[in-house]
Amino acid sequence: MAIELVQEILGWCLLINVVLLLIWFLFIVFANDWMFRIHTRWFKLSSENFDAIHYAGIGLFEMGIVMFNVVPYLALRIAS
Repeated sequence: MAIELVQEILGWCLLINVVLLLIWFLFIVFANDWMFRIHTRWFKLSSENFDAIHYAGIGLFEMGIVMFNVVPYLALRIAS
């Protein structure tokens, strides 16, 4: 597989993951109450726990994007 193809795939993966992260963030900011009501139907959560879980999830997802998309992409860009 050519390095250019891997770079292109990583670039698309990065774009898709950043869009998903942005959508998640926008749902938390603008539809927090709606999401909280839906989740409390299934799980017994306080508002503070709900916010903490999503804050941690967004942080972990962001670190995953950097580790698995940005770093390999930049390494291939520098190496080629």
